[in-house]
Amino acid sequence: MFGAAAGPVIDKDVGYRELYTTQTKIITTDIALKMGTLAPMAGPKRFESADRLLQFCASNRIPMRGHCLIWNEWVPQWIKSMSNSERQAFFDSYIDEVAGRYAGQLQSWDVVNEPFWPGHKAPGGYRLGPWYDAFGTDYVRRAFARAGAVDKKTKLVLNEAQAERDDDVGLAVRTGLLRLVDELQHAGVRLDVVGLQGHLQPRYPHDPQRFLEFVHALAERKVDIYITEFDVRDDTFPDDVATRDKMIAETGGKFLETVLQVPAVKAVIAWQLSDHYSFYTDAARKKNPLAERLPRPLPFDENMQKKPLWYAMARALETAKRS
Repeated sequence: MFGAAAGPVIDKDVGYRELYTTQTKIITTDIALKMGTLAPMAGPKRFESADRLLQFCASNRIPMRGHCLIWNEWVPQWIKSMSNSERQAFFDSYIDEVAGRYAGQLQSWDVVNEPFWPGHKAPGGYRLGPWYDAFGTDYVRRAFARAGAVDKKTKLVLNEAQAERDDDVGLAVRTGLLRLVDELQHAGVRLDVVGLQGHLQPRYPHDPQRFLEFVHALAERKVDIYITEFDVRDDTFPDDVATRDKMIAETGGKFLETVLQVPAVKAVIAWQLSDHYSFYTDAARKKNPLAERLPRPLPFDENMQKKPLWYAMARALETAKRS
């Protein structure tokens, strides 16, 4: 199953919106259901953007994934300023309200996003932040238990980044993730899917065989696996567009050919569809509005035309379907 993240821009860009109706079989919210969007300040939640995307998905019969309920990043300052006890109460009520509002309407929820970041030097490699401060590592179990109690139908996902890297960071994330899956299953909370983001970064080492062994280890734990935020960072590739596009396609295609050998990998979801709307492109424009070289990490170019990466992805998905 192939899909992509989508944001409010599809309300304005008709051509881009049509690309989703023809190319995707599942859509992930990019920022519409993040806490910084829903609760930028105290008071009623701001569900308008998420509700519009859900309506679009429903009218086009495309399942929608929610991203993300709990993350130690992008938490509004007014929540960070709470005492630990206030934050604990907000955590519970937030999950009840948000997961409850969409109960049974989503294909899956990224319940906890990126629980690990070894750079924070916390025990077990965990990412620090307001929820870690409030509950310690138990915030993960608590979030899954709470979401599962509110929504009995939606698949519950543990979503993580950096696992593709074959360096100290990536290997630490893999170790932590396998341990956390074991702990959640031992605690008896429902965990349906592990999401591996798949933001491929060729600047870091990647060993396909060792990564495949890790994906098999996840599959042995009887969870489905989604590649949830697929793209290819190209800042270390040459300026020449044709050369760069070829290297991007080779990088992405080889990665997918490897992971799709594992039957538990059920979905590949790109983080947006067009280079024009990639978060890498947005960051590059902010850094230098006059930049001549812009990122090309996605299967469609800025004019919504298929690139070599699209064909590499299609071949990998078709091969997996036949096997």
